[in-house]
Amino acid sequence: MKINDAIWGALLLLLSVAILIHIQAFPNIPGQNVGPSLFPGFIAVGLATCALALIASGLTARRRGGEQAPWIGAEPWMRSPRHTIALALVIGVNVFYILLVDTLGFVPTGVIYLATLFVAFGVRPRLILPLALIITLVIHYSFYKLLRVPLPWGLLERFAW
Repeated sequence: MKINDAIWGALLLLLSVAILIHIQAFPNIPGQNVGPSLFPGFIAVGLATCALALIASGLTARRRGGEQAPWIGAEPWMRSPRHTIALALVIGVNVFYILLVDTLGFVPTGVIYLATLFVAFGVRPRLILPLALIITLVIHYSFYKLLRVPLPWGLLERFAW
């Protein structure tokens, strides 16, 4: 689905305004010129600038060619069953992860997650499981050991290292 850039720009502009309004409530730090609202404020201003550029781009693209382009239109890939199934799987595995990661644990959920995506995107069948397992273990090691982010063990609780 193609949504005109002006619509995305308007939504991002609303988000940036909401951020700017929200950070006004952040407390000032006594004795300092900067506070906790400084960096979110810079990001919101940058986001607003990009949003205005998107709005301008969307409005000019809509007028180009003498004919008004639709605000929302269907893209050719949307008529492809393979692509729509792949999109549904991407959304589905994220919902699967959110709902079951605490029960199954990060490693089994990650392997299923990646294997599903590999199937959807046409990875060679003999590589799917080894890649899914290795990548999941690398991600787990990176977060659990190096970054010290606690990941759920789920079914593997008794094998936790």
